[in-house]
Amino acid sequence: MSERPSNKTQRKSQESVRKLFAKRYRDGLEGLYGISQILAAGTSQKEILIEVLEVMDREIGLHRGTIMLLSPDGRELMTEVAHKRTARQLESVRYQFGEGVVGQVVQTGRSALVPKVSEEPTFLDRIHRRSKKDSEQEISFICVPISIGNKVFGALSADRVYDPAVPLDELERVLSIIAGMIANDVRTRRHAAIERQNLEEENLRLREQLEDRFRPENIIGNSGAMREIYRSIHQVAPSDATVIIRGESGTGKELVAHAIHYSSPRAKGPFIKINCAALSENLIESELFGHEKGAFTGAIQTRSGRIEEAEGGTLFLDEIGDFSPATQVKMLRVLQEREFERVGSNRTRKANVRIICATHRDLEQSVEAGQFRQDLYYRVLVFPITMPPLRDRKDDIMLLADFFVERYSRRMKKNIRRITTTAINMMVIYHWPGNVRELENCIERAVLLSSDGVIHGYHLPPSLQTSEATDTVGSGTLQERLSLFERDIVVDSLKRTGGNISSSAHDLGTTARILGYRIRQLEIDYRRYRSAKK
Repeated sequence: MSERPSNKTQRKSQESVRKLFAKRYRDGLEGLYGISQILAAGTSQKEILIEVLEVMDREIGLHRGTIMLLSPDGRELMTEVAHKRTARQLESVRYQFGEGVVGQVVQTGRSALVPKVSEEPTFLDRIHRRSKKDSEQEISFICVPISIGNKVFGALSADRVYDPAVPLDELERVLSIIAGMIANDVRTRRHAAIERQNLEEENLRLREQLEDRFRPENIIGNSGAMREIYRSIHQVAPSDATVIIRGESGTGKELVAHAIHYSSPRAKGPFIKINCAALSENLIESELFGHEKGAFTGAIQTRSGRIEEAEGGTLFLDEIGDFSPATQVKMLRVLQEREFERVGSNRTRKANVRIICATHRDLEQSVEAGQFRQDLYYRVLVFPITMPPLRDRKDDIMLLADFFVERYSRRMKKNIRRITTTAINMMVIYHWPGNVRELENCIERAVLLSSDGVIHGYHLPPSLQTSEATDTVGSGTLQERLSLFERDIVVDSLKRTGGNISSSAHDLGTTARILGYRIRQLEIDYRRYRSAKK
């Protein structure tokens, strides 16, 4: 009879324990589910982590939660968030790597379980500073690393009232799951921040390169005509005045437009360019002003035009002389009122853009012929800049040639040391109908063909191969022409060796005696090259 109450009491005790663990299990699952929903919300990192600590306190019974993250240099732990602590209270709290319980967890990557904090000498209690009331109850402390694999980002810690019936390793597993969820979020955000910083730095570097590249001071040319261009750029750049750049094709009109933009207050805004001659009359309006969905066949969606894309910056209209009469009317309104409508829309839009135009056409003749509106002509002719053709700036030919030689030598990984006198004569005498663009193409071809680090006359295109430039005036015999070719080779070698006959002979694979004989036969003064040694 006496055993029955004992068995009944034992069953009640076991039932109570099962209910207790079942409740703890449900609370733990609900808490983990709530935390997963918070992390999926995607708000700011601090806000997310504060909400995670709230759930830990409310649902799981883990109090005074704290999340500490390693500083970018990895030398110390900074308090990211702590339950019921303000940012001001946390800003001065730092843990050195390996300091205290938390520092050791981050250093070793292993969890720490402290059953009674009063008996743990390494427990520093810098953040929450438990009150005397708290100290009357013994506190247990659990700290787990926030890590993925071997990479540790920080530590998650919490405490609860000491209860010998509650195993700490169970709470450690719960905290480890939460820490793993936090680690993925922290890593993703850090990688995104690093990529964003890299993109910002790259953007800044590219912008500085563009600004450096298109500064007026870096446009090649020291001739009087180019100095006048530089003065015009500096005069007009600070204003919003409409500029028209005139000149033959290949003279560098777009380069000047870039220089004006990057020297202006709009330098941080976009530089949008459009080649008016490359688009048909049907497409040019849509390209400039944009269009609404369904405005015409093929307009399957709304599209912003180049004017809208250039908002706050500069719109460069290349070959404006090729505008159709209908487009000229609409552009006149843009220039006068800074207003426009998209194709298929009645809504008037404002245009905060600076307009720079360029053309190789004779606009005065186009106005007389009725091909270009007179009112638009006067609107774009606010500040004209006329680019001189290359044939009128002979002094700049070698500066440009040297610049292009350096550029294409670097691109093709060649060591081009110099340009021969014959090649120089050919370039100076030539009339350059294609201007700077043609010169650039010629130098690119010459660098490609050169195999000895020197650009010779025969490396230049056939259009430059004239009898005057190559010193082959008249018909001449085969021997005479061979002698001229041999003379060019010997002179090139003497220039390289500073007029040293022995070095030149070695360079040409012959003896000094034979080379000296040929120098006398060809009437070459080797002494004039002694100062030309590199």
